[in-house]
Amino acid sequence: MTIETRLAELGIELPDAPAPAANYVPYVISGDLLYVSGQISTVKGRLGADLTVEDGAGAARSCGLALLAQARAALGSLDRVRRVVRLGAFVNSTPEFTDQPKVVNGCSDLMVEVFGDKGRHARAAVSAPALPLGVAVEIDGIFEIE
Repeated sequence: MTIETRLAELGIELPDAPAPAANYVPYVISGDLLYVSGQISTVKGRLGADLTVEDGAGAARSCGLALLAQARAALGSLDRVRRVVRLGAFVNSTPEFTDQPKVVNGCSDLMVEVFGDKGRHARAAVSAPALPLGVAVEIDGIFEIE
């Protein structure tokens, strides 16, 4: 089964790959690795203040959809992904908020839904006192490719 077929089965339609917001490229291919720049959520706000863990997980999922859109733009097809290697996540949260891993599961779960075992990855889920444009979550990714 192709990844596009899998996305359709899951009822997932990827957004257009977002354009860079500053002086960087959205992705770089080096050898058999695809590095995707940080993708920001569509949700704004701060975890532990005005957003719940569920809101944050939804924000992380939107980052995951943007990561997949960038990967498809870079590769032409998500079928070229051999493995999701690593996700690096930043969660806009208060100093007292400690559920960053639960928030980032919104993206991690998406990768496993889409790629199965190839979607299991290493990751970092850290707090940030602020993120660009006031968004809740930013996530970058590294993918092994064919």
